[in-house]
Amino acid sequence: MSRMLLTLVLSALLAGCHRATFEDSVFQKKDVKYRVGTLSNDVWQHASFADNDLAFVERGETGRVIATNATCRDHDDPSLSVLTKHLLMGFTERQDLGQRTFTLDGREALRSRYVAKLDGVPVSLELVVLKKDNCVFDFSYVSPVGQADARMADFESLVSGFQSERLR
Repeated sequence: MSRMLLTLVLSALLAGCHRATFEDSVFQKKDVKYRVGTLSNDVWQHASFADNDLAFVERGETGRVIATNATCRDHDDPSLSVLTKHLLMGFTERQDLGQRTFTLDGREALRSRYVAKLDGVPVSLELVVLKKDNCVFDFSYVSPVGQADARMADFESLVSGFQSERLR
């Protein structure tokens, strides 16, 4: 293949790619831009996990993880309860410890608490889901059972700082 053709093919492929960015607590990808509350860099380290826009792991290998994601395509219009069930896929022996609705960024959100097992290991889950501007947003906090409260305020801060902006 000639260099010119190779250059054109690579240029076309790269033009279709859109880079996600995270700066000053603002995450942006092709369809959406949103802000989250800040987490201390002394406590939390930014990490990459599949199917999440943002993920943070607590330093010191404590087993605590906070993650967020936005899906703006191919999600139909499921209820907040169904969206929560999607987040529970892969977890076994799930125990529902309660749910409540509240307002987040001007929309109804559902907050759920579970104890479940992931690969046989018991974990506590705090989950928040909401729909806004044709996007589904979810927030997850996973911690060892009995240890969630130690960093729950961090999760609260991240969620309460949420503001979305739909990009056209």
